[in-house]
Amino acid sequence: MATKEQLQYTSEHEWVLIEGSTATVGITAYAAEKLGDIVYIDLPKVGSTVAEGTVVGEIESTKSVGELFAPINGTVIEANDAAASSPELVNSDPFGEGWLIKVEFTELPSLLSFDEYTALTGA
Repeated sequence: MATKEQLQYTSEHEWVLIEGSTATVGITAYAAEKLGDIVYIDLPKVGSTVAEGTVVGEIESTKSVGELFAPINGTVIEANDAAASSPELVNSDPFGEGWLIKVEFTELPSLLSFDEYTALTGA
């Protein structure tokens, strides 16, 4: 897995790892901490088309329900079944085993750098 500095971010607290034409997406440790203990994750189905900025899933915690936004236009090529069946992975390893979806894309959106995201969150 890439370091936090090598990832790109969204203002909706998702991280994105770009590898060729595939984007791996998860939520940041900041988001996982704010949500609290995650107890349920609803991810889009493989083959689903996603559009940047639209809601594609749901993350439920003991505190609240949050939405997962698509950071990129494309097609879901993989959903992390391990995270869906063991949502606590997102709390314990948000940048590794707790990734959520992989999206095949054709155009890279404008994403935030690590420094820009850190400035946004103050974390």
